[in-house]
Amino acid sequence: MTDRYAVIGNPIAHSKSPLIHAAFAAQTGEPIEYGRILGNPEDFAGDVRRFVAEGGRGLNVTVPFKTDAFELLEDLSDRARSAGAVNTLIVRDGGLLRGDNTDGVGLLRDLTENHGFALAGKRVLLLGAGGAARGVLRPLLEASPARLLIANRTAAKAEALAAEFSHAAAAGDFALSTPAVAKVAVTAEGVVDSRAGAIATDAEPGRGKAQQPASRQPTSVALQGGGLDALVGERFDLIINATSSGLEGRVPEIPADCLAEGGWVYDMLYADQPTPFCRWGQARGAARALDGLGMLVEQAAESFWLWRAVRPDTAPVIARLRGG
Repeated sequence: MTDRYAVIGNPIAHSKSPLIHAAFAAQTGEPIEYGRILGNPEDFAGDVRRFVAEGGRGLNVTVPFKTDAFELLEDLSDRARSAGAVNTLIVRDGGLLRGDNTDGVGLLRDLTENHGFALAGKRVLLLGAGGAARGVLRPLLEASPARLLIANRTAAKAEALAAEFSHAAAAGDFALSTPAVAKVAVTAEGVVDSRAGAIATDAEPGRGKAQQPASRQPTSVALQGGGLDALVGERFDLIINATSSGLEGRVPEIPADCLAEGGWVYDMLYADQPTPFCRWGQARGAARALDGLGMLVEQAAESFWLWRAVRPDTAPVIARLRGG
């Protein structure tokens, strides 16, 4: 029996997710089909209900519906709660939906596993304080950099985001278990509250045996937020661009010398050619200038594992998308 999955967004025709998941399915032998859904901005819940009623087993959620998905569900992973957004919906038996967010783990796996960047003890600058930045903040803190500075054109937004995560950063306090919460069933008839009960940890897939996270010692992180003017005189080992400035051909207005010698830059946007931010890094001697294509594939692989309890090999898929 073939299980149905899809990505929902608006616009959606450009999405590479069907290509990525088709490659995962061919590689693993998992019997799935994966399509696109052009979501209705006025009726996201209705689109989800129809998909579930027609037998759908899981959805990826993209712009502009990640916060809609978060608000729709009560059964959420810790990382979805931290992000305030959902990009993966898991349909459980009986039509119960669980929401997760795989963006942050996608970024971390691309940086650390694909490219070998060790975040522990590093000075990290995160540009932007919107949904993209929020979605990766918790995983970045869990990787124990020495310092993480959130910088935004509007300083108050960066300061507020840093304040929200400040206690956890100081204590290294990111619990991986989730208390019992009310689940929500999304059916063709509507959103229906279901029984309360213990739910899975972030590490549990949609089916099969859970993988337990490796034990680690909490490590405090110096977390700060501020405006772009606060970067004068600062140096960072890694600068991550979580803004959308590249879509307009721009680069955030940061000091030309804030990248430390041997530092890396990472743009969460991706393109066939180096993004404006990657070119900015290259012009300033970055050891590596990476775009977000690897993050895209890695977050998809995490979704695939949550749904199928099988983790695909991402390297050949990234190479194919690169044209290699």
